[in-house]
Amino acid sequence: MQLEFDILTLFPEMVEGFFTSSMIARGRKNGLIDVRAHQLRDWAKDKHQRTDEMPYGGGAGMVMMPEPIFAAVEELRRPKTKVLYMAPDGEPLTSPLARELVHEEHLLILSGHYEGVDQRVRDELVDREISIGDYVLTNGTLAAAVLIDSVSRFIPGFLGDEKSLTEESFMSSLLGFPQYTRPADFRGMRVPEVLLSGNHAAIEKWRRDQQLDKTRRLRPDLLDQKDQDS
Repeated sequence: MQLEFDILTLFPEMVEGFFTSSMIARGRKNGLIDVRAHQLRDWAKDKHQRTDEMPYGGGAGMVMMPEPIFAAVEELRRPKTKVLYMAPDGEPLTSPLARELVHEEHLLILSGHYEGVDQRVRDELVDREISIGDYVLTNGTLAAAVLIDSVSRFIPGFLGDEKSLTEESFMSSLLGFPQYTRPADFRGMRVPEVLLSGNHAAIEKWRRDQQLDKTRRLRPDLLDQKDQDS
């Protein structure tokens, strides 16, 4: 399968290096993903290629206009396209959501800027609004890159070792366990003896205990959610 991503943004140069590095570059080379960034100003009608205007009703900042966004989406959208809008007030990006989106054929991602986009864009064009966290960025381009990275990891063959997906943080609603490598003793800091024992059952129990302890300390909300789901 190949999953296609198109990003609509005012700053396509922000993600050019991202597309040509690390696992994303390898995924593109292997034909697992195709990623393209588009300059939204290319769909602006006036000579200054404006994409923003002052909001009706007043207020601070500018709002992205509907005309260029509608024109861009209508040109790039296909019958099975899902249009995503990266917004701080969207649904949280989680591993289950990323796993769900990997089954799509084409994700068209709108990167917001200024004070966001005209509400008519959200009402008429957007299928899902997604947030990468409870904070605000200067624009949504980096958020779009985060989403692409997160979703791509679930494509079969993308990571090479599929086992790494099942052992990482959040896949089991728990944070990750500590990892160690050689040397066993570094400046007097020793690797826990259980990891050197070769006793796989003991190692699995130790890792699980470490995950539970870490999650209780740092993200107790994950344990609360897990209790609600069970």
